[in-house]
Amino acid sequence: AISSKNASLLHFHFRKILDAMRLPSGCRRLLLLAPRLRAAGRRRCNTAAFMPEAAGFPGVSGRADLQEFSVSNSESFWAAVARGRLSWISPFHTVRDCDLSRGKIHWFEGGKLNVSVNCLDRHVHTCPERVALIWERDEPGSEVKYTYRELLEMTCRVGNLLRRRGVKRGDCVTIYMPPCPLAVASMLACTRIGAAHNVVFAGFSAEALSERIRDAQSTTVITVNQGVRGGRLIELKKTVDEAVQSCPNVQQVLVAMRTDNPVPMTARDVAMEEMSKEDVVCEPAAMNSEDVLFLLYTSGSTGKPKGLVHTQAGYLLYAALTHRYVFDYHDGDVFGCVADIGWITGHSYCVYGPLANGATTVLFESTPIYPDPGRYWDMVQRLKINQFYGAPTAIRLLLKYGDDWVKKYDRSSLKTLGSVGEPINTEAWEWYHRVVGDGRCPVVDTWWQTETGGVCIAPKPSPPGADIVPGMAMRPFFGIKPVLMDTEGDVLTDNNTSGALCIAQPWPGMARTIHNDHQRFIETYCQPYPGYFFTGDGAHRSPEGYYQITGRLDDVINVSGHRIGTAEIEDVVNQCPDVAESAVIGISHSIKGVYAFVVLKATADKEEEDLTRQLNDTVSKKIAKYACPDFIQFAKRLPKTRSGKIMRRVLRKVVERDLDGLGDLSTLDDPAAVQEIIEGHRKVVGKKPQ
Repeated sequence: AISSKNASLLHFHFRKILDAMRLPSGCRRLLLLAPRLRAAGRRRCNTAAFMPEAAGFPGVSGRADLQEFSVSNSESFWAAVARGRLSWISPFHTVRDCDLSRGKIHWFEGGKLNVSVNCLDRHVHTCPERVALIWERDEPGSEVKYTYRELLEMTCRVGNLLRRRGVKRGDCVTIYMPPCPLAVASMLACTRIGAAHNVVFAGFSAEALSERIRDAQSTTVITVNQGVRGGRLIELKKTVDEAVQSCPNVQQVLVAMRTDNPVPMTARDVAMEEMSKEDVVCEPAAMNSEDVLFLLYTSGSTGKPKGLVHTQAGYLLYAALTHRYVFDYHDGDVFGCVADIGWITGHSYCVYGPLANGATTVLFESTPIYPDPGRYWDMVQRLKINQFYGAPTAIRLLLKYGDDWVKKYDRSSLKTLGSVGEPINTEAWEWYHRVVGDGRCPVVDTWWQTETGGVCIAPKPSPPGADIVPGMAMRPFFGIKPVLMDTEGDVLTDNNTSGALCIAQPWPGMARTIHNDHQRFIETYCQPYPGYFFTGDGAHRSPEGYYQITGRLDDVINVSGHRIGTAEIEDVVNQCPDVAESAVIGISHSIKGVYAFVVLKATADKEEEDLTRQLNDTVSKKIAKYACPDFIQFAKRLPKTRSGKIMRRVLRKVVERDLDGLGDLSTLDDPAAVQEIIEGHRKVVGKKPQ
């Protein structure tokens, strides 16, 4: 390597030599340009190696150029990627036909394909014995592996069983199962025969399940006799029996056996063992690009779940591309996403993204602390996981137990660490990077939603050696153009500013509508900022142009005329050595209102009064006095969903004393936590006038 000064001297003397040679001007210019042309050629070659389609993109000679091209030439970019990465039965004739102001989103029209063929058959043709799934069962050390050939055969058997039982193209099958190979095969079997699926997290109550079955208009439900999680048996078949009592459309319930324990069977029930009689070949349906692939229900601000609709080609392409580039996945890697298949993360990064890329993907059935807090890292060592993708809540939970549980296991296989579900606070990020990743694995803090289908903002992909800032999502993915909007609906163009996070143009992976309620889709996502997709989140754009998610906009507090995100206060509170995690919400107050729920580490030995003073001093010093909590409630635990998300909606209702408005608590990991919060709140507000 030579310094820029020496390079300039060499270039100067080279020009002098050319002058002395008196060459024709054309030859002289070519010789002067040659080093730059070689460098540009190397950059173009490296970019094409990184993404082969880039070789056909004019003017693209580096990663930054590729990102710019994907946004400014969106149709050309997505057309090339779709042709190169998906197997089509019939090619598409129109890349994009979208109008965000009307909620009209169509991609790859005219094209026909089958998702299961893209996830299974094409890999079976080239590498049938490659491991597709590793089922990390609840019982430690009892993992089961399935090859692509075995998974295709299982999928075809389930598909033939569904067809024989009357499930047809366009129907929607509800799946209420824990993470297991048969659940994945059931999802893929639906795609095989042209049915949509509606996977419901196998922790929902009978009432929540029945509501989703009715809204999806399912006539068929697939479940297991019992689930196993954290050493406990969960009576899933019993829950389904209760749910379908209020679902007159349900004609049949297919029941698989996860345990050896028999369960009562009715005339409506069908033993999944029947699939063993089915053929291992199942003709795939040719599906239109915009046919429904699945429904997935997510919480709505009204309390009524929204059945978001994702379609075939665009969703699969986006899940595959983000899986490949955000996590730097390469052939032969073992991808460990520990999300449940009942959430969008499980759909995109346990099932569709990895399988479309021919990856080996892990299905995690257990909990992070069963049988002990070393479970994740024991699994990493045994399965030699290369990319690990988990939730900040789980990371904060494990941080409480200290470093020894991590260091006990060999994690040298890890190459990338991922975070998903909510913004990760700085302390958890640094522990994840320093302890879990030994300071050598990049941490990709990903921002996305059920609505987006896949990761939209993340530190990677990025040029080699590029910065990664703790706790920041940072960079938009290919084809994503984020913008920040002010309260007047105008685009904020400067850096070092905050606003409502919107996306300025459509992308293939985005949801198309809300099932049976397109008007609600338009009002929620398209009307708040016409012409833009409104995410509902707030964000800050740093002086360098990086994005940091500040939380849901309904979690932005107006304090004494200052707008501040709850995530920013939580990040500061969580930096206290005695704090395990926190949740901050806004409260009704004539001037300001900040209420903080704080969970302490087991090692904390200070009095609550002293900790309250310390936390307020820290917030005052790191943010401002106006951001200090008016109330701090210390709690043993926070109410969370089974996926680990803190239920801030519930906390807000408790603080507002609207206990009748708590809504459905069936998504909670332990509803008893809510009663603890209610009792703690009464004690806190009794000490201090509101």
